[in-house]
Amino acid sequence: MDKLYLKDVEIFANHGVFKEEKALGQKFILSLELELNLREASKNNDLTKSVHYGELCHEIEKEFQKESYDLIETAAEKIAEYVLFNYNLVKGIKVLLKKPWAPIGRHLNYAAVEIERRWNTAYISLGSNIGDKENNIKIAIDKLKECKEIKVTKISSVIETEPWGYKEQDTFKNAAIEIKTILSPKELMTRLLNIEKDMKRERIIKWGPRIIDLDIILFENIITTDEDVTIPHPRMEERLFVLEPLNEIAPNAINPLSRKRISKILEEQKQLTTNN
Repeated sequence: MDKLYLKDVEIFANHGVFKEEKALGQKFILSLELELNLREASKNNDLTKSVHYGELCHEIEKEFQKESYDLIETAAEKIAEYVLFNYNLVKGIKVLLKKPWAPIGRHLNYAAVEIERRWNTAYISLGSNIGDKENNIKIAIDKLKECKEIKVTKISSVIETEPWGYKEQDTFKNAAIEIKTILSPKELMTRLLNIEKDMKRERIIKWGPRIIDLDIILFENIITTDEDVTIPHPRMEERLFVLEPLNEIAPNAINPLSRKRISKILEEQKQLTTNN
């Protein structure tokens, strides 16, 4: 990925824990490293296919001075979010924020933090078998669209499937979506659980009836062992109701565990189901 840099931009602002820092202000030094594709801009001499770094410099100064934060960690996070939310061409950003006048009672060049944030691609499976099933899926997607940290980029068609695991229940409606998100997998899982809670999902029977079910199937090429979120989803390759809508929007996505494309996994699972 190509990169664009803003290095050592000096900005006077009022961030800091101490009241004197908030009242008097001090100098900060901000550097940005943007990840974006500059191929089209460079080939066609077209500024609209790049980021106007002069404009960006002025905009981040205004954003940096807009509020006062105790921590430079928060100030850096806000700058990263501002750039990612407002400059669609930017896929990732590294922010280095230096505080040369840090009031620690010792001589130093500066205190600093460095953070990296980017838009990651994830795939989410949605299911419902209570009430207006298809509308429940639509409501869940709309709630995801309300999150500024999430962009819903692809939506599969909705299919009807037989229940899996616990058979004594109504049929399901299922779908899959592709999203771009700056959230971590754990943060994304928390967001999904909150949507389920908002929609009054009850967990009474394992694999039982549910008004909405939201699962992270894939998140980039990440493999996790976190007890709160397991990625790839541990039973994704067994479930046609996950694979069929996912194959519609991402047939070439790869399960990093099996190293197989979704289209291949679906083909194998259908063959296995036919043979059984």
